[in-house]
Amino acid sequence: MVEAVNDFDRGALRAELARDEGRVSHAYTDSLGYWTIGVGHLIDRRRGGRLPDPIIDALLDGDIEEKANDLDANIPWWRNLDDVRQRVLLNMCFNMGWGGLSGFAHTLQAIKERRWADGASGMRSSLWAKQVPERAERLAKAMASGVMP
Repeated sequence: MVEAVNDFDRGALRAELARDEGRVSHAYTDSLGYWTIGVGHLIDRRRGGRLPDPIIDALLDGDIEEKANDLDANIPWWRNLDDVRQRVLLNMCFNMGWGGLSGFAHTLQAIKERRWADGASGMRSSLWAKQVPERAERLAKAMASGVMP
């Protein structure tokens, strides 16, 4: 096991590496044509690149928080739903963004009024359900029952 080395100025090293590698907030190809993100972080599997699980989890947590903020800003009543139905709306918002989910006006109204079967029906009858049928059916069942299958 390699022990962490703490005898250097991490802040200075971060600034130096960002200067030398660049700091890019999207995937790009490096000077050798390999997929890279951030500050020279190789993600191209042809060269053994990857995202470590803690980074994947941090990205996911940030995305979930962003979607929760979108729901808070647009349908604050969602916080009054039970845990399962909150997760259904978060899952849908994650998949489609608020722009997509906002198109479910009748479905969202049914959910707000706790007409679970109508909300589930609206979910099932959407273009979204045709695009992601297994996900949509699982989430519609959860909306209808309050239990995640």
